[in-house]
Amino acid sequence: MEEFRAEGRGGPDDDTTLGRTLRDYGDKWHDPVVFERYLAEVAAAAERSEGPLAVPVTTLWYVDGGDYLGRVAVRHSIATRFLREYGGHIGYDVRPTARRRGHATEMLRACLPYAAGLGLESVLVTCDTDNTGSRKVIEASGGVFEDERGGKLRYWIRTELPRV
Repeated sequence: MEEFRAEGRGGPDDDTTLGRTLRDYGDKWHDPVVFERYLAEVAAAAERSEGPLAVPVTTLWYVDGGDYLGRVAVRHSIATRFLREYGGHIGYDVRPTARRRGHATEMLRACLPYAAGLGLESVLVTCDTDNTGSRKVIEASGGVFEDERGGKLRYWIRTELPRV
């Protein structure tokens, strides 16, 4: 999490899930009680429709042994205007020192069967117009471009990947 903070994430204007998490927990990660509370909140988010996104969200961590590489959040629906227009079904973050190694593509592809299990035949995945890396991840995962809205490129991905 310190790597994300070093690149400017978690500031008052960062309204992403990662930004909110850094503000709420970033200085307290090493306290086992606080970390346990964080884990309980992440688990509970998959079962309820509260919080800033107002839909159930399952968060999956991507790790290599004991090393945290990133996370992917699967929103069970896009029932809010914000999610339908900008946020989409899936969001992901890869820690800065683990980027450009294919982890984001692996994470996105790996969560598609989970989304299918939620009954989602296809998922909306978005990225900022200037985020070339994320655009390539989405396209490599089968993303079909729909349009651009409010500085976001919007893609749909079928949750059942074609068999190769």
